[in-house]
Amino acid sequence: MAEQTGRQTAIAAAALGVGAAIIAWEAARRRRALDFRDRVVLITGGSRGLGFVLARQLAEKGARLALVARTADDLEAAAAKLREAGADVLTVAADVGVREQAFDAVRQVVERFGGVDVLINNAGIIQVGPVQHMQYEDFQQAMAVHFWGPLHTILAARPHLAARGGRIVNIASIGGRVAVPHLAPYSASKFALVGLSESLRAELVRENILVTTVSPGLMRTGSPLRAGMKGKHEAENTWFTISDSLPLVSISAERAAAKIIEACRYGDPELTFTPQARLAFALHGIAPGLVMRLMTLANWLLPSPTGPDGDRVREGRDSETLLTRSPLTALTRAAALQNNERVSE
Repeated sequence: MAEQTGRQTAIAAAALGVGAAIIAWEAARRRRALDFRDRVVLITGGSRGLGFVLARQLAEKGARLALVARTADDLEAAAAKLREAGADVLTVAADVGVREQAFDAVRQVVERFGGVDVLINNAGIIQVGPVQHMQYEDFQQAMAVHFWGPLHTILAARPHLAARGGRIVNIASIGGRVAVPHLAPYSASKFALVGLSESLRAELVRENILVTTVSPGLMRTGSPLRAGMKGKHEAENTWFTISDSLPLVSISAERAAAKIIEACRYGDPELTFTPQARLAFALHGIAPGLVMRLMTLANWLLPSPTGPDGDRVREGRDSETLLTRSPLTALTRAAALQNNERVSE
């Protein structure tokens, strides 16, 4: 009887300890909550897709925005829409994968606004197709955008973020946690970004900078229209676009952006969504060998490599099929129109 009472007491004490820890953690989280009003937020890849949705929602919260992207026309189209709603927006046309351009972009933002409070590394590209058709340049380009670009902007913005107790949000991917077939350059470069982001989280907290690593699953941003297709172009575009469009396996860009902004507001270390992405991440941690076998099986279901023409890249909008123009992709097409994915057509 005494032994049973002792066990119950130990369990109760442990439960109280866990409860107290949760309360303390939540209190600390709320103390570091960031009010975005009049904060300077720099978003790379901010002219379209998820970056534009983030800009739109942050503008509603009163943030001052600096949008960086490679195409000036896309930037101005996005800025015009944001300014119509009363946002204070600076646009900088730059390739953040080039160190000098990234540092110059941050310099322009600091000159205009006096500093940087939040850096969101969102710029991204995606190449879809069998690894047999991927060239060295495909991997090089993915690394430039997904790894070197964030590193460049972080190094440039770091002193300004430290001066203001700032935030860094790195938009990685579930493909940077679990490798996905037919996305080798994308997955490899996103894995690199996850490693960089988590390393910086541990170290930059000493400088009062909080780093959040975001690993989204499929999002309906409209991006398949701009994705690069290799191999059997139409077949690759079909599976990729439909997967990105279905509401049961993908999340709207608006919901995704709201979750990211909330994680940034509280300086959370990590954010993973959708449910399927969280499940894949958890399963990979428990049984990585099983996940790799499942991905091997998935690869057999995807289009096989083809002839020399498969080495040529074609955008999704140039690789349409009856299925990619069907009601199955209606949500992706609506997102593309809303989020500037068709601006440069």
